[in-house]
Amino acid sequence: MNYITSFIRLGNQVRRLHSVMIILVFLILSGCGFQLEGSRALPISLAKTYLDTNKPYTEFYESLTGILGVRGAEVVKAQQEAVAILRILEDTSGQRILSVSARNTPQEYEIFYAVTFSLESKGSTLIENETVIVTRSYSYDATQVLGKSIEEQILRESLAQDLARQIIRLIEANLPISSMVQS
Repeated sequence: MNYITSFIRLGNQVRRLHSVMIILVFLILSGCGFQLEGSRALPISLAKTYLDTNKPYTEFYESLTGILGVRGAEVVKAQQEAVAILRILEDTSGQRILSVSARNTPQEYEIFYAVTFSLESKGSTLIENETVIVTRSYSYDATQVLGKSIEEQILRESLAQDLARQIIRLIEANLPISSMVQS
């Protein structure tokens, strides 16, 4: 009986210690400035952004619009309403063969997504003609063509989301500190 009660007490102490450790980790993370992605507000200079592109129906455009909205920016329809103009100069994606079998059939592909953009705010160019490229590779099996085409589409959408996040981080890193908002 005595053994069981001491075991229960030990279990309670371990749970308390575990709870204290979790709280301590959260306090340390918040104290060092860590924030989950998407929880920070965008800089003031991106509060009203106009996206200038000739391809408004791509995966990248949809991802970028979504991320800007989640981060508190308003994507405006007219250039005159905008504080910032994000020009998407090039928005391309494609794939290339990475490896082939002994029978000269593709075994592995690489998907890429490339965007060239520039950013203007209040008549001045903040970022000029910056190109960002993301790639992923995947294996290909000719007996699973339907599944592989779906996998390719999912990878392409994932690349577009990664690319949009990278561009937002690149913009934040290149903006002057005076244009940043405290959240």
